[in-house]
Order: sequence, then structure tokens, then C-alpha cells
Amino acid sequence: MHTKNITVLVLLSLFFSFPSFNYGQRKKKTESAKEELAKPKLVVGIIVDQMRYDYLTRFYNHYGEGGFKKLLKDGYSCRNNHFNYAPTSTGPGHTSVYTGTTPATHGIIGNNWYDKVEEKEVYCAADSTYVSVGTLTNAGQMSPHRMGVTTITDQLRMHTQKKGKTIAIALKDRGAVLPGGHTANGAYWFYGANEGNWITSSFYMNSLPKWVTDFNSSRKVDTYKKSWSSFKDINTYLESGLDNTVYEGLFEGESSPVFPHDLPALWSANNEYDILKATPYGNSITADFAIAALRGEDLGKDSNTDFLAVSFSSTDYVGHKFGVNSKEIQDTYIRLDKDLERLLTALDQKVGKGEYALFLTADHAAIHVPAYLKDIKIPAGYIDYKVMLPKFEEFLKYTYGTTDIVKNFSNLQFFLDHKIIKNLELEVSEVQEVIAKEVLSYSGIDRVYTGNQMWKNQYTSGIPYILQKGYNQKRSGDVLLVLAPGTISYPKTGSTHGSPQIYDTHVPLLFYGKGIKNGHTFARTEIPDIAPTISALLGIAFPSGTTGKPIVSVLE
Repeated sequence: MHTKNITVLVLLSLFFSFPSFNYGQRKKKTESAKEELAKPKLVVGIIVDQMRYDYLTRFYNHYGEGGFKKLLKDGYSCRNNHFNYAPTSTGPGHTSVYTGTTPATHGIIGNNWYDKVEEKEVYCAADSTYVSVGTLTNAGQMSPHRMGVTTITDQLRMHTQKKGKTIAIALKDRGAVLPGGHTANGAYWFYGANEGNWITSSFYMNSLPKWVTDFNSSRKVDTYKKSWSSFKDINTYLESGLDNTVYEGLFEGESSPVFPHDLPALWSANNEYDILKATPYGNSITADFAIAALRGEDLGKDSNTDFLAVSFSSTDYVGHKFGVNSKEIQDTYIRLDKDLERLLTALDQKVGKGEYALFLTADHAAIHVPAYLKDIKIPAGYIDYKVMLPKFEEFLKYTYGTTDIVKNFSNLQFFLDHKIIKNLELEVSEVQEVIAKEVLSYSGIDRVYTGNQMWKNQYTSGIPYILQKGYNQKRSGDVLLVLAPGTISYPKTGSTHGSPQIYDTHVPLLFYGKGIKNGHTFARTEIPDIAPTISALLGIAFPSGTTGKPIVSVLE
């Protein structure tokens, strides 16, 4: 009896435990499902134009706790993040971040390029079939029609049956148009000159929303018509070069590139409001407008995830003018850190802490001024096409009897006339190779690849891999040049970009907010990985041309 009683008790215990076990499992599954459905109310994509990775580390001690440091400490940092294609420039950069692929697929092969069908140079965002909204000039005649695939913003709009909004903002038109994708509710850019207003294209709307006209009418922009002095004591800016060097450019009317820059005195000579773009104030204006958009569009206020794409463009203008080692670039990033803090504070207040997700990256990096590098005995230099091209034309005349065999040279690519080559009874691949061998002998040229090589081979590493990711079969040229490391075609003041070299490809990638882990990785990540990572976070389809992969370590 004793044994039987024990058996009965055990069976009863097991019987009553099964329902509670199943209930616990169901509860866990329900909680898991709720977590799966609990998406960010808003995604914020931030691109800092021409931001090198080392700006995070060089200027770290000057940053406050609420901007870059907040993202680094509370978010996830990819410290070995790179562009995996060339050219590294603004149009392709913004497009690749948002499409999850490279120019080989999305088709934006430069800011401008020679169109082989139209037989003329085209601009990545220009579209004369639309009219300007907010200005009487043609500065608003833009659309994303040259971008051949969808963006993460497009996918989110489709996923929510267009109930989720997309708003894209930048000083540069291409910095707003391309991230906004084909379905944006609004893309806005800044028209300077004598107007100083935010404008758009009839591709998006026929008139500006009231919140935009109210912002323009407030003349907030006029508060930045003031002297540009260093934000902190300039003597504490030990992470940059001297304030007055031969490596820096000048505003029109200035005699030396030193603080303070008297913007009111320089106003007329520098096309009025346009001068603000090449100062930190351009970033402040952008932050002001982005914060106004949060309120004006009620972003992040309902169950449909919205998207705010913001590009800070002044960093690029300042870098081009003064160089990456200037006091001006250091001051610009110190001030950008404050604007970033303002934006994060507004997001916490208007959307809610922990209710939004954010990423921050760049559209390319930049090289130190080669003249400076040469002076400190680092190999660097300049290439002068005015010297190279006449020599090249003599070679064409001697070899083929005509220079017409080359239709265009742009973006370090030669475009050949295939009809003339056929009439000369030559093979295109042979002409490509002959020209490549000739150009390789020129000073300042490090490597040359042909279009035929890009078609026939599958590169997996190094410079040819980067070139191939940027090579679009329909749009790219026949012969591709790579300048020697440290060599650029540019004035001897200021910095530039565009190459496949690591100083142009290594940029920050920070994730922060809802669904994002806290931590960092030194594993290599690439720019096309951003869009599929955000897609995975949101549980939506990847952009149609995606070649990148989700960065698994980022996601909770």
C-alpha cells in the first residue's frame, strides 16, 4: 500500500504539473511574439558627409556625453567598417547605404557620369521632367529616377501600405533624394544663394507643407549670419594642425584661413547663404530642420514605423576647403556633436526614450592634403590631367590615326567609341588593353583595369574587388584608372576623396536604440550591410538589389 500511494502521488503531481508547464511555455511564446512585433516607432538614418573613422577617436575628448559618446557608450560600434567599392563619393555613398548594394547593382556610379546612351554628362539626381517647389530657380528639378533598385525606406513604405512616413533631409539635393527612395513623402534640401530656404521637387509634392513654409518664414537661418569663431579655446585644439597653413583654402575675400571667419563681411563675395554650407552652421540649420520635421510630420507617433533620413553635409564642404587636419574641421565636429545631442534630445522627447532606432555612418572618408603629406615625407602627390591628356591624345593619333576613338574621360574612366573601333576592324577588348598598358606608364597612375576584365573575372579581394563592385556594365567605362596611394587630382589646398584606397573607405558605423545591442566589433563590415541589418530589425523585406548581409552581432 505504501508503494502504491507513492505511485499515485507521483502520477497526480505529474498530471497537475503538465498544464502549468504548457502554460509557462505558451506565456514565453506569447511574450516572444510581442517582442517580435514591438518594432521601433521611428528609424533615424544619419549620414555625416566625408567623415573619417578616426574623427571619432581623434576628437573624442572634446565631445560631450550626449552626442557621439552616447552612441558609442550605449549603442553598437562597427570599428572596421568600409566602403567595398569605388568611386567613394556622395551620390554612390548615400545610395549604397540605403539600397544595401553597390553601384554595380544600383547604378549610381558617381555624382556625375557620362551617359553612354544620352552621350552626355548626367547628374545623379537631376530630372528636368519635374519642377522646383519652394524656389523659382531650377534647383528643385530632381528625382531618384536614375537609381535602379529600392531603398530600405521604400521597403518600409511598402511594408506598411504607405502608412509609415519617410522624410529625407540634407543640405545637398542628392543627400536627400537618394536616401528618400522612390516613395518618400518628402525630400528637402537647402537652396542658399540669396534665398536661404528649404526646397523640394514636384516629384514629391506640388507645394511645401505648412510646417516647411513656417520654418522658412521664421528666418531661423538668418541667426547663423554671424562670425565663425572656435567653439572652445582654440589652444585646446591639439588634435589638429596649426590655424594658418598653406594646406588650407580661403573664403573669397579672406587673406588667411584663420579664426574668426567674419561671415557677414564675406557674405556677398561668397554667394550669400551658400557660405553657411562650408561652416558648422550648415549642420546646425540641418538639425533645426530635422527637429522641425519630427514635430511637423508627427513622426513616430503611431504603430506604423516611420523613417527620418538626415545627412549632415557641411562636414564635406569644410573638409574640401580646409583639409582633414585643420582647426576648422576639428571645430566643425565639436559643434556637430552638440547638434547631434540636440537631435537625440528631441527624439527622446518627441518619440520617447527607447522607442526609436538609429544608425550613423558616412558616405565616404577623405585623404590628408597631399602637400602636407609630402612635407612630412610621406609618399603623396598630384596628377595633372592637363599634362597627361595631351600626351595620351598623341598616343591615340599615332596608334589609331584619330582621337575620336575615346568619347569621354571622367571619374577616372575612359569611355570608348565602339562604333569607330568596329569601323577600324578592331576588337574592343584589344583596344582596351592597349590603352590600359599605355596609361599605366604615366606618372601618378598605380593600376589600370579594363572593362573586359571587369566582365570576365570575379574578384574577391583587394583593389580590383573594390573596382568591380563599383563597375556597372551598362554605365561604366572601358578603361579604369587607379591613382597611386596618396595621389589626387585636386588643388593643393583642402582634402578630397573618391579612390578605392583605405583612407577613403574607412568610415564609422554606429547603431543605437530599440533592438540594438550594446557593444562593438572589430570584424569587417561593409556599407551594403546597413540596409539588410535595419530590414532584419524591422522584420521587412530587403531592398530589391541587396548584396550585403545583416550584421547579426548588432541585433538583440
